[in-house]
Amino acid sequence: STDVIALVEEIQKGEPLITASCKEYVINLVRRLQEKLGEQEDHKFYLFKVLRAHMLPLTNVAFNKSGSRFITGSYDRTCKVWDTASGEELRTLEGHRNVVFAIAFNNPYGDKIATGSFDNTCKLWSTETGKCYYTFRGHTAEIVCLSFNLQSTLVATGSMDTTAKLWDIEKGEEVVTLSGHSAEIITLSFNTTGDRIITGSFDNTVAVWEVVTGRMLHTLIGHRGEISSAQFNWDCSLIVTGSMDKTCMLWNAMTGAHIATLTGHSDEILDVCFDYAGQRIATASADGSGRVYNAETRKCIAKLEGHGCEISKICFNPKGNRILTASSDKTARLWDAATGHCLQILEGHSDEIFSCAFNYKGDIIITGN
Repeated sequence: STDVIALVEEIQKGEPLITASCKEYVINLVRRLQEKLGEQEDHKFYLFKVLRAHMLPLTNVAFNKSGSRFITGSYDRTCKVWDTASGEELRTLEGHRNVVFAIAFNNPYGDKIATGSFDNTCKLWSTETGKCYYTFRGHTAEIVCLSFNLQSTLVATGSMDTTAKLWDIEKGEEVVTLSGHSAEIITLSFNTTGDRIITGSFDNTVAVWEVVTGRMLHTLIGHRGEISSAQFNWDCSLIVTGSMDKTCMLWNAMTGAHIATLTGHSDEILDVCFDYAGQRIATASADGSGRVYNAETRKCIAKLEGHGCEISKICFNPKGNRILTASSDKTARLWDAATGHCLQILEGHSDEIFSCAFNYKGDIIITGN
């Protein structure tokens, strides 16, 4: 309901990049955003495709930004690239000598894929041709997590060898090794601007690192159990961490100071995430429930109750009004983020679902089991 012209004029005062010549463009963008926020959404998902993707179990699934392609990793040592609309397998990325565990597109571009394996290597591939650009060697144990920075210049890998490494994807070289944890690194995440990265470890801590130098800036100490998940919010001001100690913690990303402990779950927290605006935090637990917290007040505003077993994965749609959960009860569920009301139960799998994702538009869901 904001007065768009007044808002853009206010933005202009503090933003020299928005000159008079592009004022109309920005006004149109804000109007489009208002329209999107005002859309009434009662989108129902239906089972579109079932893909027997691999001969051995899947490890992870991931979309490119638009959702036109997705990838699957597997115990069969391959990563496969799929066309979403047709369900056709486009190519198989072969070359790893052990389980392909961690996979990612370099979104928003989507022209490259990274695969991290139990063979201790990470490979960088062309999405279009399936050609392997580089094999990154240096870890001495399994790679279990990886991530591109948003600028698509680096890929980070986290390993059971207690280190993380940053790799230059143009040169194919190691940039820096992040050493300091005393146990396995199982989660990592770049911030939006790409100058910081966090690593979460089985040593119960999260470390904040400076990307350029590889220097450890802060150690987030407070959890009494292994870290399961850690993430920056979009404006890089906050970090959320989830732990096996049944709590979720909120931290100041610049100072490393502890802001709040979010409690309420009766079992381990397996996944945490921010919505895109950084206003809400969602948690998934082994107690079979999810929770939604207000990031500013730190109050629990909704409980996601209904799954029969643990929830291993939770994510917001890009608009932030829907939450998707994947559970060991063989179902995924769609929830209203504001009320916690279950909107839809997505059935059809015959075993636990451990991975799920929205495309950027929020009208396609992928689940892996």
